Amino acid sequence: MPPRSNPTIRQRRLGAALRHLREQADMSALDAAAVLGVDRTRISNTEAGRFGISPARIRVLASNYGCTDDGLIDALAAMTQDHTKGWWETYRDALPAFFLDIAELEWHAVRIRNALTSHIPGLLQTADHARAIFDLVIPAMSAEEIETRVAHRLERHRVLDRDDPPAYEAVVHESALRMQFGGRSVARAQLESLLEASEREHVSLRVIPFAAGSFPGAGQTILYACASVPQLDTVQLDTSHGSVFVDSEMQLANYRLLFDMMEPCVLGESESREFIHEIARQL
Repeated sequence: MPPRSNPTIRQRRLGAALRHLREQADMSALDAAAVLGVDRTRISNTEAGRFGISPARIRVLASNYGCTDDGLIDALAAMTQDHTKGWWETYRDALPAFFLDIAELEWHAVRIRNALTSHIPGLLQTADHARAIFDLVIPAMSAEEIETRVAHRLERHRVLDRDDPPAYEAVVHESALRMQFGGRSVARAQLESLLEASEREHVSLRVIPFAAGSFPGAGQTILYACASVPQLDTVQLDTSHGSVFVDSEMQLANYRLLFDMMEPCVLGESESREFIHEIARQL
């Protein structure tokens, strides 16, 4: 079987974790290859996410790497066993790969944390709100391209609608709530949709008001996807050139700290609902 030409974020995440364990053990790719009885290229391709690996081989490598964290080993093994294609794969040839990676990241998370300054979280956007955002993309897209992106964004909502949804926590700045993408009626409907979503048991929506002043993470759009073990967490960041995914221990620790440092600036859930309701009333 030839190597994958475009591994998904989940496949790359598994490979990166295996590479980290090998490097912690101070073993070379050649050493790891000898353990499995394969050539060095196989190890390199596996760590890049271009080749799959069986749960048994993961456990062999973990043992030889001196890893004694059973939770991490089980989580890595579990990542190799789900061979079903997610709903996002239907968009493989229609959208940039990072759109699919975000959906895959959310689907497999056990907890999702968002922090946004100028936008409503994608998981909570209405169709009209999303359409208005995509209509402003440069270079301009065709109506068909816009509708494809809107459809994908709405399908992302499925992760919150399924029987076993992840806990979802969103911190949204007041500026995002006051942006009138699509005009007043679209903005009002979006805020009403947020209020409805905030009543769901597994959804926490809180607001940072202008009155809070400056705060850590201002200007960023952050998606923190928690895995079954913290070593496999992943952060997705929006940039003007697309998405960036980060997963090093230091980066993850910094973003966890960032969320913690936001806490003093954030209104409680009931206060946030009242705040959003007041903005909607003003429209």
